[in-house]
Amino acid sequence: MTRPTSRRDTRVYGPNNFRLGLFGMNCEGGLAMTKAPERWDASMDNCLKAARLADEAGLEFLLPIGRWHGYGGDTDTAGEAFETLSWAIAMLAETADICTFCTLHMSLINPVYAAKQIVTADHVGKGRFGVNLVAGWNVGEHEMFGVEMREHDERYDYAEEWLEIVKRLWSDEGTFDFKGKYFDLKGARAKPKPWGGENPLIVSAGNSEAGRGFAARHADCLFTSIREFEELPAKVADIRRMRPGNDANVFASGHVITAPTRKQAEEYHHYIVHENGDWDAAEYTVQIRSRGQTYSSARLDKMREIIISGTGTHLVMGSYDEVAETFKKLNEAGLDGMAIGLVNFVDDLPAIRDEVLPRMQRLGLRE
Repeated sequence: MTRPTSRRDTRVYGPNNFRLGLFGMNCEGGLAMTKAPERWDASMDNCLKAARLADEAGLEFLLPIGRWHGYGGDTDTAGEAFETLSWAIAMLAETADICTFCTLHMSLINPVYAAKQIVTADHVGKGRFGVNLVAGWNVGEHEMFGVEMREHDERYDYAEEWLEIVKRLWSDEGTFDFKGKYFDLKGARAKPKPWGGENPLIVSAGNSEAGRGFAARHADCLFTSIREFEELPAKVADIRRMRPGNDANVFASGHVITAPTRKQAEEYHHYIVHENGDWDAAEYTVQIRSRGQTYSSARLDKMREIIISGTGTHLVMGSYDEVAETFKKLNEAGLDGMAIGLVNFVDDLPAIRDEVLPRMQRLGLRE
């Protein structure tokens, strides 16, 4: 394949109507809080093997999770996690066409330092690199760094100023001073500039009004969550209305459990969750994510179940045909693609490659 001469030539902007990426494979356990022996071992060797498999299968991207604490319990999913920018460089160096993102918490890293780090990775990827910008939500991780957790909307005020500095460092040829509410910089400069004279791809996810607004203003790829499928079309349409030019890709995060038949998929889900689930880790995760909100006992049980199978992301489960059909429904609801977790990225990816992708092609989702 001819190497891209522009970021618009990369797979993220490719011809497929529904694009797929692997989500969270830099973290021990991936997205699953299960004690099953086949749970994901996020060694560097395994990450590289999965990245090469995804690249060869034609998947569009790899998206890591930026974590500094795990989820506790016996599994402590994500308790071991590779730092995402260094990890992304390793994945880019070992693949040919797939796009790879890092995930940066803007509140935890100086924008001058981050701007140069990102450009370094960008030159390795030659158009295939992007950055997932996170305003921050985990109080414990911020306390670990000794960094104040600002009020929700103020986090995005800080993010605006942070990104303004980074973009100027990527574009201004000379030095500049910057004085804002959060930063007071003297003689700021950065060289080299981003690869190809274009800024790296920016990804952002936000479900609040402030988060969606930040993503709409700045992101090339916007991520949203799926809570109730019926709400998704209006949610995606609202995101697109907030985006000038309506040209951004809109993705969601999910996890896939699939088998030749639905019965087999449901049995495997039961094995992962109810026979081997780490319910202590699920309970801890509910506590740190609920942030004082109250839910019914039935809702809490459902939350714990989906947290165990995929850290709360949208579950896509069923036969190979059903999974492909679900992706079609998500596309019809307005999504351009999904970042998916798998119980084991190396062992489970061949079924996606050999069974699900051909069915997606027949449905007109992929070329």
